[in-house]
Amino acid sequence: MSASGKGGRRWTSPLTLRSGPDWAAQQPTWREARPSLIAEALKRAAARPSGNWYAVGAAREVTADGRPAGRTVGGTEVVLWRDADGVLRAGPGVCPHLGAPLKDSRVVCGTLVCHWHGLALEGGPFAGWEPYPAYDDGVLAWVRLDAVGGEEPLERPVVPARPAPAGAVDSVYTGAGVCEPEDVVANRLDPWHGSWFHPYSFVDLKVVDTPRGGAAGADDGFAVDVSFRVAGKLVVPVRAVFTAPEPRTVVMHITDGEGAGSVVETHATPLTAPGAARPRTAVVEAVVAASERRGFALARAAAPALRPLMRRAAGRLWRDDLAYAERRWALRSTGRFPG
Repeated sequence: MSASGKGGRRWTSPLTLRSGPDWAAQQPTWREARPSLIAEALKRAAARPSGNWYAVGAAREVTADGRPAGRTVGGTEVVLWRDADGVLRAGPGVCPHLGAPLKDSRVVCGTLVCHWHGLALEGGPFAGWEPYPAYDDGVLAWVRLDAVGGEEPLERPVVPARPAPAGAVDSVYTGAGVCEPEDVVANRLDPWHGSWFHPYSFVDLKVVDTPRGGAAGADDGFAVDVSFRVAGKLVVPVRAVFTAPEPRTVVMHITDGEGAGSVVETHATPLTAPGAARPRTAVVEAVVAASERRGFALARAAAPALRPLMRRAAGRLWRDDLAYAERRWALRSTGRFPG
């Protein structure tokens, strides 16, 4: 469907009327989804450096006044806030005086003030409290925990390439499940499950290229042709490439079709300490959508209203995918995982 625009330009709809088979009639993918192929990609991802950085949520959720943000990463309590200049600050979530939970304290003019006895923290070392390195990439907030990660520290987290902020709409979904980060990453390194497990969102999925090893670029990614379901048989076909730039991150880049250049970043952050009998992992997923269509400017203007809808869509997928990750961990932890 198309229509003439100004200057003779023609508008083309990204929608396609799907005529493919129904769910039960689609081609099985279990032969292509070889456990060894997924395991090898997971192993290569685990060997890449993270610099001990952990994604902890949406950057916009951390403010300079009001309540600080509290997180637990690898069994370590963390508090985050912004100072008077808007700089992201982070450190232990336990007050060094008598152990108050700093996440329940207040931020006053950029200073974190303990609600038990008024100990004031401006972000630097004070009274036995030592800050953690923090980073705001414009979409996500990160904290570096060297004692938890145990790697050689990096100055900044490994942040994937994204569309320019001025031309994009972003949203961040956060959920949690009983599993380890590798189970979340393994879910994302299995694109073959998409149209079987999520038929309400994906149809006609075909993996057209698989990893060949090496660096965390396109040569070590899964290229997928897939259609996003809009309504009924109306779909938007795209090509997406999944790569794992570090041990706890998988990125989906839209490389062709509507929204080319958009990314979906899935970050897996451990909540419990290593070796926990019942591990919990947070999924922090950032969607950064872009489009060259002139109408996308309206979407950017409506970003505050769009973000809850984008989070809701991500949440629906992750109800399924966390069940996948939790099942994988349950089988691994009891020696029953067949992969």
